[in-house]
Amino acid sequence: MTASRLSRTRSELSEFLRRKRAAIRPEEVGLPIGTRRRTPGLRREEVATLAGVGLSWYTWLEQGREISVSSAFLDNVARALKMDGDERKHLYLLAQQRPPSAPAKTWCVLPPLVRRLLEDLPVRPSFVMNLRWDVIGWNAAADRVFGFDARPAEHRNMLWMYFSDDRLSGRVENWPHQAPQIVASFRRDFAQAVERPDMQELVERLQSVSSQFRHLWADHRVNGSCEGQRSFNIEAVGRVTFSHSTFVVDQDRHLRLVFYAAVEGDLMSAQFEQVFLGEGANAHTAPKMRFIAS
Repeated sequence: MTASRLSRTRSELSEFLRRKRAAIRPEEVGLPIGTRRRTPGLRREEVATLAGVGLSWYTWLEQGREISVSSAFLDNVARALKMDGDERKHLYLLAQQRPPSAPAKTWCVLPPLVRRLLEDLPVRPSFVMNLRWDVIGWNAAADRVFGFDARPAEHRNMLWMYFSDDRLSGRVENWPHQAPQIVASFRRDFAQAVERPDMQELVERLQSVSSQFRHLWADHRVNGSCEGQRSFNIEAVGRVTFSHSTFVVDQDRHLRLVFYAAVEGDLMSAQFEQVFLGEGANAHTAPKMRFIAS
């Protein structure tokens, strides 16, 4: 960052914090109004006390001095100044030149627009999953491949399905090669919510029911790739090869659309798509779920 841009950023940070401090009435945060306040809002020492940070460090931050502060420091200041999500992000961008990490969420409902997107993909197996890999929405083509409809809601979790259901993993061609990639990809997401009980429970249950998962989990391999090719042996169709990729549809809620497209030119792939042409398959939505082992 150039010196002139850094100077402007510090100036903007200083002005932003002063305005936020001035906008909060003492009584909003449980402080007496008093009679000797010459300016509106909170004093710097009050913000520092509410945030649990040192007065000197807060003063230097508000003055736009060249100091480094931790994420915890910024979060405490944001809380004390009653910042909403957008304001907190703005504070991080000004103070650290990066956005804050989004709080890990392991499940939520399917947004209506994403549900419509699934409906508009009748021949492409597609589903939406959260950070924990719970599947919260899918289309009919995806159901043909993965069998979501036939599973209890609490078992519609991609990791659980792959490693607890030999029928599904048995349909994946070259499963011994695919399995390590799947676990390595999940470990990346696990690290974002390692303290959540439902994440821990999922891993513990899988280690108890699948020796393969237990072995792969102990390997600690991490893979950020969410795309490639995967082949399935599908009843009444045969071996179908898909190119698959993952797209973020809601970053704040960690929702991703997993999209499978049959490889062009493959006879069985064309036959699979023909099954769904013109059917206008409706997307399904899964209810709120918690993981329950069978």
